[in-house]
Amino acid sequence: MKTILWLASYPKSGNTWLRLFLFNYLFDPDIPAPINQAHRVGPSDATAALYRTAAKGRPFDPRDTKAAFALRPKVIAAHANTGAAVNFMKTHNANTDMAGTPLIPPALTRGALYVIRDPLDMAVSFAHHYEVDHDHVTQAIDSASHITVPDDTVVQQYLGNWSKHVRSWERAKGFPTKVLRYEDMIAEPHTTFAAALAFIGAPVDDARLDKAIRFASFDEAQKQEAEHGFVERSAGATRFFRSGKTGEGRTTLSPDHIARIERDHEAVMRRHGYL
Repeated sequence: MKTILWLASYPKSGNTWLRLFLFNYLFDPDIPAPINQAHRVGPSDATAALYRTAAKGRPFDPRDTKAAFALRPKVIAAHANTGAAVNFMKTHNANTDMAGTPLIPPALTRGALYVIRDPLDMAVSFAHHYEVDHDHVTQAIDSASHITVPDDTVVQQYLGNWSKHVRSWERAKGFPTKVLRYEDMIAEPHTTFAAALAFIGAPVDDARLDKAIRFASFDEAQKQEAEHGFVERSAGATRFFRSGKTGEGRTTLSPDHIARIERDHEAVMRRHGYL
């Protein structure tokens, strides 16, 4: 049953912002929705608790990648069959097959909202969040074997090469994908988020839309994180909502790192207006 609507992106590209907007629009609260409840819009497909449930009482170690991969079809199927017409699910996985099995099964997928961000800016944010240097992240986002590291709370996610990640979603077969540029979410939020709502089949109310944009703003998220912390912040990072600006990559990365990213990802960057 095609009920899953993926909220997809490479890490640090605006996925959390999209989920906070949807939370505030769909639930329509009188005050900004708590950032630590963003999962209510849709859980991450890497959440270890979902795999423990699918294991049905059998021991499960999220660090056991083979075991997690074996359980993944059950995890996705269970989420697709909640009884709801639409089931949102966050993912950073590339839309690809692993060992002949699709990470994103078209048979269960209604569609996807895919957030893309200038890889120069994403790289700076990625390095801060995952506590790696710019040289590491520059190499990682060009690697076909790039993965996230599992721990007690999350299973491994397959990211791969940034350009191939983007292509895997924008050229998806078996379901429609709406690409949202992070930069447009900043420059033209009303138009961009309205398009996202139309894509998922939600009625667009202008006043409600503008309120949800305010409630999901970077300043509001940063304020809540300062007051209450944020469950998705990595252990060593000082903040999750750190900057949120565009153009930071060109002023922060070295000329060599900028040149390598532009060389490695020229075609996709140019197609999406980053070159």
